[in-house]
Amino acid sequence: MRLGIIGLPNSGKTTIFNALTGQNLQTTASSSGQFEVHTAVVNVPDARLDALIKLYNPKKIAYATITFADIAGLDKGISEGGLKGQMRNELSQVDGFVHVVRAFKDDTVPHPYETINPQRDLEMIEAEFLLNDMVTVEKRLQKIADDIRIKGKKLEAQYADELALFEAMKAHLDAEKPLRDFGLTPDQEKSLRGYGFLTLKPMLIVVNLGDEAQDPEKLITFPHKRTKLVGLQGKLEAELAQFDNDEDRAMFMQEYGISELSASKVIRLAYELMEIQSFFTVGHDECRAWSIAIGATAPEAAGVIHSDLQKGFIRAEVMYFQDLLDAGSEAAVKQAGKFSLQGKDYVVRDGDIVHIRFNV
Repeated sequence: MRLGIIGLPNSGKTTIFNALTGQNLQTTASSSGQFEVHTAVVNVPDARLDALIKLYNPKKIAYATITFADIAGLDKGISEGGLKGQMRNELSQVDGFVHVVRAFKDDTVPHPYETINPQRDLEMIEAEFLLNDMVTVEKRLQKIADDIRIKGKKLEAQYADELALFEAMKAHLDAEKPLRDFGLTPDQEKSLRGYGFLTLKPMLIVVNLGDEAQDPEKLITFPHKRTKLVGLQGKLEAELAQFDNDEDRAMFMQEYGISELSASKVIRLAYELMEIQSFFTVGHDECRAWSIAIGATAPEAAGVIHSDLQKGFIRAEVMYFQDLLDAGSEAAVKQAGKFSLQGKDYVVRDGDIVHIRFNV
C-alpha cells in the first residue's frame, strides 16, 4: 500500500512524514518551486506477528509494510487544465491520501494564506482535485464523441454504458461532490482504475495540531464517504519518532498524555479506511504478515504470496492465530479440531494463518 501525504505549504506535511517514518527531513518549505517527493517504507506494527515470532523463533521475519510519499507542490490553481507530468503520476498512483491540514499557530512559519483556517485549506485542495477529475471526465467524453463522429454511429452501442457512466460522473462533479460519494459498483471502479481519479481515493485527514491537543471534529466538517479524521500534535510526534529508547519514549508519551504513537494510529486508521486486513504465514524458516483486502478469498491470498500459488491453488490449510497461541503448537490446534482445509470459496479472516497447497 502506498499513501501520499499531501497538503498546502507550511501545513507540516514533512513533520507528519517524519513522525510516521522516523525520518529527520528538513521541515521548512522549499523555496525552489521544484516538485519534490520523499518516500519511506515502514513496517506495520502487529502484536500478533510478534507473538508468532516468539512461538516459532524463525530465521526470517517480515512485517507487512506501507510506503509513505511526502508529495510537495500542492496549492491553489494547480489543476487548471488538468494536472500533468510527475505530479499527476505521483498523485494518481497512490492508493490513498493522508491530507495534512494545519491548525497550529506559529509566527515563525507563516501560513501561505495568512490566517489559520483548517476547513478552508482542506476544501481548497479538494476543489483542485475535483477540477482535475472534471477535466479527465470531459476529455474522455470528448474522445468518445470524436470516435463516434469519425467512425460512425455504429459505435454508440459499444460506448453506451461508458458514456452513461461518465455523463453521470460529470453531473456529480458539477455538483461539487467527490467521486468517493458517487456509489460506483466494484466492476465500475475496476474499469476506472487507469484514470487515477483523485476524489475517488480514500482520504485520511490529519489535523496538525499545536502544543495542546484539540478535537479535530470541532475544527473540520467533511461528511464524505471513504474518509476519516484524526488530530495529531505533529511536532511532538516527530520528536517521539526520534527516540531510540522505548522507556524514554514511554515516559515522554505519558507526560504529554499520548496513548498511541502517530505511526500506529495512522496505519490502523489507514487499514480501516482502505478495508485491508492481515493474514500470516508461519514456520521456523519465516514468519510473515501479508496485507489483503477484506473479503478476499483463499486463492487471492495465495496470489498475494506468489502468482504461481494462485494459478495452481488446490486448497488452503487454515488456523486462527489466537487458536494457535492458546494451544501452543500446530499439533495441539489440530487435536482441538480448530485446523481446517479450505477451498476456493473460503473468505480469509483477519488473523488467519494460511498455508497454500498448490500444483503448477
